[in-house]
Amino acid sequence: MKLLFDHNLSPRLVSILADIYPNSNHLYLMGLDQQSDLIVWETAKKQDYIIVTKDSDFNELLVLKGFPPKVIWIRSGNCSTNTIKSLLRNNYEAIFAFYQDREIGIISLF
Repeated sequence: MKLLFDHNLSPRLVSILADIYPNSNHLYLMGLDQQSDLIVWETAKKQDYIIVTKDSDFNELLVLKGFPPKVIWIRSGNCSTNTIKSLLRNNYEAIFAFYQDREIGIISLF
C-alpha cells in the first residue's frame, strides 16, 4: 500500500511516514506538481498509488471515472503536517481495510 501525496501536502510526509507507508511518493518529488489532476490520476492508477489530498477535485474525478486509484481525502481544513502525519498513523488500520476493500474508492479523514 503506497500513498501519493498531492501538491497541497508537504513532501516531508514521504520520509516521515516511510516506516508505515513504504514506497510512497509526492507529486513534487515525481516532477508532477504542475500537472493536471487528470495526469496525476492516470499516473496513480498506473503505478498503484492511493492519492492523499485536501482538495475535492479527486473526489469529483472518482465520481466521474471510478477507481482505481483510490483517494484519501483529508477534511481537517487548514492543518499542520504534524496533524496529517497523526491522522495517517492513527488511522492505519482503517486505511488498510479501505485499501483491501474492492467496493470503496474514497475515505475521508477528519
